Amino acid sequence: QVQLVESGGGSVQAGGSLRLSCAASGYTYIMGWFRQAPRKEREGVAGIYTSGGSTYYADSVKGRFTISRDNAKNTVYLQMNSLKPEDTAMYYCAADMFDGLNPLYWGQGTQVTVSS
Repeated sequence: QVQLVESGGGSVQAGGSLRLSCAASGYTYIMGWFRQAPRKEREGVAGIYTSGGSTYYADSVKGRFTISRDNAKNTVYLQMNSLKPEDTAMYYCAADMFDGLNPLYWGQGTQVTVSS
């Protein structure tokens, strides 16, 4: 069983930046982030593969968010720039979502609030 511990998040004005971190207690093949805003469906934001480092992003964050990882630390980062009010959501770290939608492991979530 892998545990995911998140840090980062908070409140920022539109146009600002935040960085999320997520440390895994063990090896994972894929790590990434999902988010869910009130009254909206959960959305996959970004993911990164341990082997090779390939990444993928939701269209809504491409060019603004960057996912990276430190394999030695089993830690993934999400650098969020040019934040918009519509980025406001609870962000969840996730791991081993082999179908892209259903992770085997979840973090506890961290709130990101972007004010206009």
